[in-house]
Amino acid sequence: MADIGTRTTTFTITEARYIASKIGADLRQLNGLYGEPPLADIDNYVEEAALLLKDGYLGAVSYGFIDRSTYEWKLRLRYVATAGGQLVDGRTGSLPTTASVSGYEFHSVLTYSETFERTLDPGQQAAVKATLPVPRVPGEDAATRTGTTTSGNTYARNGVGVTRDVYQAL
Repeated sequence: MADIGTRTTTFTITEARYIASKIGADLRQLNGLYGEPPLADIDNYVEEAALLLKDGYLGAVSYGFIDRSTYEWKLRLRYVATAGGQLVDGRTGSLPTTASVSGYEFHSVLTYSETFERTLDPGQQAAVKATLPVPRVPGEDAATRTGTTTSGNTYARNGVGVTRDVYQAL
């Protein structure tokens, strides 16, 4: 994962919201296919990603369905923040349409960047978290087992973006 806090160009909240809107488009498609996440929550997920991207504090964020009994992903969309290189702004969508997620719970996990962890003291970290529209509780990411992962989607602006991969359990 690239540390996006070391970029030298100006990256604005407008650009961050553009990238996050692509995440929102994927989440709306996920809702259309599987009924989750609730449409009312998607704008909060989008704003959370935008605020963290803007300051270089997003590490990765995952959304999808988990089996609570085994704490394993059944379907996961993961977005990893990245900067530099040849970032291409891609199209949203192309999600699996036949994942078996009935009876599984919608879940989201977020990690913060090295910049967030390394440069902010605990009080500053708490202040940033307090501005976010999604309440998060600390915890480990769910596991992945046998399945397929499809990567290759990138959403980017001005040298900053997210790369998306989609995991589907077999």
